[in-house]
Amino acid sequence: MTRDNFPRVPETDPSSGRKAPVVPRNGPRLALGLLCGAMLLAMMGLTVVDVIGRYLFNAPLIGATELTEMLLCAVIFLGLPAVCFDRDHVTVDLVIDRLPAWLQPWRELAVSVFSAVVLGVVSWRIWVYAAQKASYGEATNSLRLPIAPLGYLCALCCAVGVVLTLVAALRQFRLQVRGR
Repeated sequence: MTRDNFPRVPETDPSSGRKAPVVPRNGPRLALGLLCGAMLLAMMGLTVVDVIGRYLFNAPLIGATELTEMLLCAVIFLGLPAVCFDRDHVTVDLVIDRLPAWLQPWRELAVSVFSAVVLGVVSWRIWVYAAQKASYGEATNSLRLPIAPLGYLCALCCAVGVVLTLVAALRQFRLQVRGR
């Protein structure tokens, strides 16, 4: 048995030497990508201005660390739905290649359902945490920016990731079962 007996998503394993098909970017994924790119540029700009101000003028940018942390959190969680939909999570295949081919679709479906459940629990707990922060008006130290809206955004992105993980898993499962 070779590694090619077990198709990966995207359709090929990177070690096979074949290129994955180009997936067209639809509106929401393109918008999220552009938004995340703009946030990364903003983080870069904040860091540059902060470093120049700190070391050349002995006047750091007030709140730069807080803004960078919040932007980084938003970028990570806004990118999560695209990763879930494309099934681009980091994976480790140690024993998987030794399983029989008929078992692979079922294994991938079980792993995806487990991932969705874990992501659902994460979403729920972040939502509860954000609600606690909102109840007593938690804000950042320097700029006094509220923390709860960022928590709600993260929880919502995780919840969307749950749905997209299950949709992508079922789509891949049908393709694999039909392909046998």
